[in-house]
Amino acid sequence: MSTLNNDTLNIGVCDYPEHVPQNEWGVHAEQQRALGLTYVRLAEFSWAKIEPKDGVFDWQWLDEAVATYVAKGLKIVMCTPTATPPAWLVKKFPHILAVDAQGQTMRFGSRRHYDHASETYRKECKRITTEIAKRYGQHADVIGWQTDNELGHEGTAVSYGGASAERFPKWLEARYQTLEALNEAWGCAFWSQDYSDWSQICPPNLTAVRQPNPSQALDYQRFCSDMIDEFQQLQIEVLRALSPDRFITHNFVIFAQEFDLYKVAKNLDFVAWDSYPIGMLEFFATWESEETKTEFARTGHPDLVSFNHDLYRGIKGGKDFWIMEQQCGHANWAQYNPLPAKGAVQLWTAQAWAHGASCVTYFRWRASHMAQEIMHSGLLQQDGRADRGYQEVKDFDPSQFALEKVDAKVALLHDYNSLWAYNLQPHNKDLNYWHQFMMFYSALRELGVDVDIIHPEQLTDKQYALVVAPALTLMTDKTASILNLCAKSCPIVFGPRTAFRHDSGRVANKGQFEFIEELVGIKLANFDSLRPTLEQTIRCTNHNTDFTAKLWCESYEVNSAVATHTYTHGPMAGLAAVTQKDKVSVIGALSTGLISSVLMEALRGAGIETYRLPKGLRLSKRGNTTLVQNFNQQAVEWQGVTYPGVSFTTLE
Repeated sequence: MSTLNNDTLNIGVCDYPEHVPQNEWGVHAEQQRALGLTYVRLAEFSWAKIEPKDGVFDWQWLDEAVATYVAKGLKIVMCTPTATPPAWLVKKFPHILAVDAQGQTMRFGSRRHYDHASETYRKECKRITTEIAKRYGQHADVIGWQTDNELGHEGTAVSYGGASAERFPKWLEARYQTLEALNEAWGCAFWSQDYSDWSQICPPNLTAVRQPNPSQALDYQRFCSDMIDEFQQLQIEVLRALSPDRFITHNFVIFAQEFDLYKVAKNLDFVAWDSYPIGMLEFFATWESEETKTEFARTGHPDLVSFNHDLYRGIKGGKDFWIMEQQCGHANWAQYNPLPAKGAVQLWTAQAWAHGASCVTYFRWRASHMAQEIMHSGLLQQDGRADRGYQEVKDFDPSQFALEKVDAKVALLHDYNSLWAYNLQPHNKDLNYWHQFMMFYSALRELGVDVDIIHPEQLTDKQYALVVAPALTLMTDKTASILNLCAKSCPIVFGPRTAFRHDSGRVANKGQFEFIEELVGIKLANFDSLRPTLEQTIRCTNHNTDFTAKLWCESYEVNSAVATHTYTHGPMAGLAAVTQKDKVSVIGALSTGLISSVLMEALRGAGIETYRLPKGLRLSKRGNTTLVQNFNQQAVEWQGVTYPGVSFTTLE
């Protein structure tokens, strides 16, 4: 397999030679190599340039572009151009277009406007992938491939009509075998929703006056995830056959939730993702103050960025990942797009390395003169002058960053089925899966602890000192078995809503915790969804310390466990809010202070060193090197050392 430097960090750039005159290509390539870049990503949106008419190919421009970069010593990451089916193809096959939740068919004029289940579009994608793989699959300087582009992003994972609507009943029949089994799994006795023929089942949109059946919606999300998996697998099979010794990856996105990444990434060599720290601030939604967003408006919040790094490292079981698009100036797509602080591009690059990145690719080389991304910056401005990020990349020395292993001692359990089930019925408009998950993640990061974000089934691959399950809402027999085995050698901390549903999305017959009742030693008493003006006070029974909870509280009946924290007033007064049985704890309330306190005790019990880090200061360890990162724009003092604003420092 063709690779880059295997010892230290590599850096590259996304470039679009088709957007600028050909006489500028050589100058750009020379500048890129002088900047220390080692590779260029090409062609992910170029189908219409490669095949301007049905069956008529123009390879000359791409051949010459590749030759120009290679002549300057750069390597090529080639992309399949399937994210942008050209106008002639849509005109020829209009039935490949996706249908939105309102039943409207998408039109040509943007990107990812196709239905992943369409056999016609899959056939066309296999054809264009075959052609480009034949052309460049054995090229000496094409080191690898990116499939498509940001699969499922911007709401494009789901189509509610066309091929998806036709395929969904067949997918269900394969899953459930009989309508009786489906009706039972979905709880179709409710509101007279029973089906007597597979053809009666439609996608879960336009369902009259109320929400669709949540079990149906959960299965539709699984179905759409499988369609994306099949769609990508067709391209992987072509690339494996025609370019067998090159890597294959895909560029996923921030907080991806549209499909099961553990499945979709299974046959990739490694995963990549597109990092835009400033735009990422909007993923705080309603749960973080505007004051905090303003504080990190020019650097991005460190935990939102690092979460995605840890997620994508964990998807492939701790394998190094790539940043396929790294913000290097202002973006264009967020609600607000401030200019990054001086030093932010270097800080983001170092942070990515510290969490397990082996390559960082800046987006993009030169700012676009045209179309939807005119307002998006590049390393060069639109007139060719160096932009702010250019100088930062020039002053950054990637050879100083060795590609050692990230060896986290704490695992955070993440599961897409739990995510989908949680978000289908959040029971509080200000709450969702990511909000709850990030409360636990940030608490650990604020304590200076490195974590692996993994699927529960990955617990069998590595021994951890502590396992934390922030929002493992959906429980199966297999997961329960793994957790019961894990608890024999490792402490576990569960968050609210744990094991509330089984695989169909229904509540277990014996209620919450049915699958792990012996493990936790409690039963649910009740839950409380709080208005923004409501709070619950929780007292630690051992230390007489009070914590304030918002949004969500659960109370428990204690059987073989003990209550370590109880509610002091309101309808849950006197009932358990946090419990412990042996080394297994359950936190039932969403309180930043409470979560941090319980996790700190668990970490100490597991022999893991903790710190009290100042706001915006984070630690990440890779190999024997600890990276101290300051995301504040002002200097911060910690342990007698002053760390400049927007900076990173390596400690051996």
